[in-house]
Amino acid sequence: MNASRLPSLLFFGPPGCGKSTIALLLARNTGQKYIRISAPEAGLQQLRKSLAGVRILVLDELHRFSKAQQDFFLPVLESGEVTLLASTTENPSFSVTRQLLSRMHVLRLKPLAHSDLLTLARRGAEAQGAALKDDVCEMLATVAHGDARTLLNLVEYVAGLPEEKQTPEAVKAALPELVMRHDKDGDSHYEIASALIKSIRGSDPDAALYYLACLLEGGEDPRFICRRLILSASEDIGLADPQALPMAVSCQQAVEFVGMPEGFIPLAETAVYLALAPKSNSTYAAYLNASKEIRLNGPKPVPMHLRNPSSKLQKDWGYGKGYLYPHNYPEGWVEQTYLPDGLQERAFYHPRENGHEQRMAAWWRRLRRPRRTGK
Repeated sequence: MNASRLPSLLFFGPPGCGKSTIALLLARNTGQKYIRISAPEAGLQQLRKSLAGVRILVLDELHRFSKAQQDFFLPVLESGEVTLLASTTENPSFSVTRQLLSRMHVLRLKPLAHSDLLTLARRGAEAQGAALKDDVCEMLATVAHGDARTLLNLVEYVAGLPEEKQTPEAVKAALPELVMRHDKDGDSHYEIASALIKSIRGSDPDAALYYLACLLEGGEDPRFICRRLILSASEDIGLADPQALPMAVSCQQAVEFVGMPEGFIPLAETAVYLALAPKSNSTYAAYLNASKEIRLNGPKPVPMHLRNPSSKLQKDWGYGKGYLYPHNYPEGWVEQTYLPDGLQERAFYHPRENGHEQRMAAWWRRLRRPRRTGK
């Protein structure tokens, strides 16, 4: 705090955790000239003018600058002309350019702990000249979700209410949206969505319902949830229950048709169905195996008997010669090669012995000899 020379810093964390406050304290303590600017309000032309004679720039919401705009800071940071103290609520790995990140130290801040918020609520009430009861302070600290700014705004609001309305029940009734707050643009948005999918993958319907409710009650776009459920049905359930994907697609159509708030009904049904369904990621893994082969060795020529002779010349070249039409044989199957030369013994798909896939794979194994290997 006493250093006159600061490195450029990026403060990353949720709203109200003290990012800008810490940046301002550091800037003031250097004794050097500084300015504070919010990225959404500043264009590059204005920023160039504002930086004349300034040593430290405190910049809020760096992620709101485009990647091209962020490049503006590269030469001034490289030369040491300006020290940048920036803040962001979005993961800098995705919202800040790699070049700019390499010139800054990233400090990650966490949401304030409940005990810290409780202390802050009492101090804030005292500053307002109000004597809030402990149960009210407890409730405000809980619904603030680690956000000191939100907490102080709530304390100020409650301190101005008549004394008979300074109760947890009255405050919750007046501010119901704060109890269910969900940051659709921050990391929690993806953390909750990830927890929903992991709960489905882990076959825990109670957890799946809980995280689904967190998303919906927080105002999440149901289409975002539908997309995640459709992907989960394919990636995590797959052939173990082939009805999972149609179920998820039907859910998306139902939600589009009935809208919200009733859309939670098909969403809840689908989330529970997917959680209870047998699991197999065999097709997901099989594609990754095949794509890895392509990336490593490139695509190989299609065998001649599988090529369609669309002209007489191609037929003369041997396109399609020797191809066996499977429907002309018992069970709609006949032994012939389909993979290119050099890959005919390779197996990309490895079935799981779960649900419907066990029955489907049994037929496939009985017909296919010799077994292909995974190497």
